[in-house]
Amino acid sequence: MPRILVFTLSTIGILCAQSSPPSKVTLDQCIREALDKNLNLLAEKHNIPIAEAKIITAGLRPNPVLSIEGDHQNLLGSTYTLDNNNGPQEYSARVDYLFERGAKRERRVEVAQAAKSVAELQFSNTVRGLVLDVQNSFVDALAAKASLALAQENLKSLNDVVSVNAIRVRAGDLAQVELNRSKLAALQFQNAVKQAELKLRTAKSRLQFLLGRPMIAADFDVDGQLRRESVDSGLEPLREQALRLRPDLLSIQKDQQRSAADIRLQQAATKVDFTLGTEYRRQQFTAYSNSLGFFMSVPLQVNNKNQGEIARATREHQQLALRVNAAKSSINAELDAAWLQYQTSKSLLESIEKEMLQQAREVRDITEYSYRRGEASFIEFLDAQRAFNDTMQSYNDARADFARSLFLLDSISGKAVNP
Repeated sequence: MPRILVFTLSTIGILCAQSSPPSKVTLDQCIREALDKNLNLLAEKHNIPIAEAKIITAGLRPNPVLSIEGDHQNLLGSTYTLDNNNGPQEYSARVDYLFERGAKRERRVEVAQAAKSVAELQFSNTVRGLVLDVQNSFVDALAAKASLALAQENLKSLNDVVSVNAIRVRAGDLAQVELNRSKLAALQFQNAVKQAELKLRTAKSRLQFLLGRPMIAADFDVDGQLRRESVDSGLEPLREQALRLRPDLLSIQKDQQRSAADIRLQQAATKVDFTLGTEYRRQQFTAYSNSLGFFMSVPLQVNNKNQGEIARATREHQQLALRVNAAKSSINAELDAAWLQYQTSKSLLESIEKEMLQQAREVRDITEYSYRRGEASFIEFLDAQRAFNDTMQSYNDARADFARSLFLLDSISGKAVNP
């Protein structure tokens, strides 16, 4: 194979390897990748340049109007004489320009700029929601990995018991029914492993979807630990922070400012605009004559004084004031519920760690040792094994719930995304 071809293929392979997404990612890597590639977020981001384009449109001045006229043209075969008063042929060019009053252009720009700020804050709120979804999906994947590891540990323990029982049956030290019971229990734990593997694949697939990856990679994995720190600030500082930083609340408040600017725009629309024009006219008959005219056009506001739009903008402003209060109430309710969830999950996690984990493990180990020595029945061993499994699964769930509560507090308080 020519050297140049080998070099080209090697270069392509290196570039493909560099461009491929990592198979094992941390939470920070997941968040960065989601912010760069999530399709819904990319679509939402386009609202900002759309709003910027509307600012350009709002700042444009009216175009002048050019009118070209050719009148009294001898196209039907009539004779133009001094006796019949036909003609003369006329040619004219006229330019009209609309002069806006009441600072309408400035008011339009003000409304468009406020609308852009609303779009930016709504985008920040979308980022806040996406970050929370990624965090929860990452926690789900870590929790699913822990559940799978627990199921595999239990299955290994049962398989060891099955192997020992098979030896004891061959030695005549154990009845065949005990071996069959242990094999049945091992099959049940094997099914638990398959269910845990399915949950893990599902969690990884959802996380990759949030990251904007077009293909679901089989070797994708997460790397990290579940959050465990405590919130020492208390509830009220979080409440003040949420009312100051939450982008959804700020977007409604900014939209209220936009509606106030819209009221000023609609009031400015009541100012009468006028049109000034000038016309050059040329007459052509037995002699030529040139003339120049000036025009002014002013609409008479007899019926339409923009009453409807002023009323609409005023009602919209009042409606947004109510929405601001509703958003504040909703944030307070969300924060109260999230704080209660945090306290409950923390208390449950500490209770399991202090009172249940060590006891469940000791009971399982002692019962397994006694069963191997023939001092305990298989039912007793299986009950101890399942009690240990339930305790460990509750512990894993409690750790995941506590981590989710911390991420939820960050999201609700606005700490996760500062617009």
